[in-house]
Amino acid sequence: MSITKQGVPIFAGTADDAEASVYRKVSWRLLPFLGVLWVLAWLDRVNIGFAKLQMLDSLQFSEAVYGLGAGIFFIGYFLFEVPSNMLLQKIGAKKTIMRITICWGVICMLQTHVTTPAQFYTLRFLLGAFEAGFYPGVILYLTYWYPSERRARAFGTFMSASAIAGVLGGPLAGWIMTSMGGVHGMHGWQWLFIIEGIPSVLAGIFAWFYMTDKPEHAHWLSDAEKRVVSDALKRDNAAMGERGHDWRSVFTNPKVWLLIAIYFCLLCANSTLTFWIPTIIKDVGFTTPMAVGWIAAVAYLCGAIGMIANGAHSDRRNEVRWHFSGAALAGGAAMAVLAVLLGMNVLSPVVAMLAMTASLVGTMSAIPVFWQLPNRYLAGSAAAVGVALINSVSNLAGFGAPYAMGLIKNATGKVTTGLYLVAVIEIVAAVLVVIGIRQLGNKREA
Repeated sequence: MSITKQGVPIFAGTADDAEASVYRKVSWRLLPFLGVLWVLAWLDRVNIGFAKLQMLDSLQFSEAVYGLGAGIFFIGYFLFEVPSNMLLQKIGAKKTIMRITICWGVICMLQTHVTTPAQFYTLRFLLGAFEAGFYPGVILYLTYWYPSERRARAFGTFMSASAIAGVLGGPLAGWIMTSMGGVHGMHGWQWLFIIEGIPSVLAGIFAWFYMTDKPEHAHWLSDAEKRVVSDALKRDNAAMGERGHDWRSVFTNPKVWLLIAIYFCLLCANSTLTFWIPTIIKDVGFTTPMAVGWIAAVAYLCGAIGMIANGAHSDRRNEVRWHFSGAALAGGAAMAVLAVLLGMNVLSPVVAMLAMTASLVGTMSAIPVFWQLPNRYLAGSAAAVGVALINSVSNLAGFGAPYAMGLIKNATGKVTTGLYLVAVIEIVAAVLVVIGIRQLGNKREA
């Protein structure tokens, strides 16, 4: 790109080259910061899985209490996601993201003072209520910037931050819980909540000064660059054809409920892995917090690579259904293998960890591709409500799956039966996409 004396950008090469250049600039501006926020949200959401290794003994909580507390997060999530996304569309992403991030950081730190199951349940519910709207809000926000042919890669890059959080979170949690125990008379798990909550509050304040609501407000883009983004979005909207705009129609749209069923099945697997990986690793024989943390980090690093690679390949091939179903099928099959291995009397820890990692990679790789589907059917207010509705209802799986796993672990001493069940549910997600999207979609899904 060259600049004239009048300061008007002149793009060298083809229009495609110019658009690619602008979107590289957009991506470098938006995605790293959103990714950092998602890392912080993920750490504050799932650090309970590592805190559990000390917290249950310290507070005399049962596995069922932990499972209910881990899952009740998603009840708050369910209740407040749709209102949050409607508010985002009205007041903008900057104000919404700032509010969400500061509040979840404060609640994370308050978990330090938990002493009873009721307090534990209350704070986990509030954490979900305050975080509600961040994930679907970012999904909606990115549709304001990216046309559909660039969206899966953007989604994959953003969502891979949850895997990066797993890479960072395991060793960080292990170090905090090992080295900070006893400092100022507090347990290591209490310091975990404090140290991981403070950055979220600071990042929320920074979001107010850094974020830009829409392309036309971007002072960091020239007028010519804004036109490139605007033209790409207009071209994409025209290619998509007529889609629902009335948010009230979302609740009776069969396509939306199909997508909810698909994502619910996928999140059963994702939530199970998220909240039970530390326990699975410990059950295999790696008992120290540091060992658990580093093994989880390697698994999540592989998950991050899978998310980015599958999203990018989906964009290049302009194909969604098989990129989703293939990844979900692989994740479910690997989880079934993990269940078989955990049920064996003679267990190879290395093979079990490979199966766990393969399950995590398959499951996580399906997530960014899935979020290409709602915008094929919804736009405007319907997209704002629809994305939040899909995410909020589907995330009830995050309540049910961890709680069911806790009950199964209490009753049997193992998670094997629960893993078999979740593996089947994830495979159902793959089948629903292959069958249902073709029936409800149009030639773009074929």
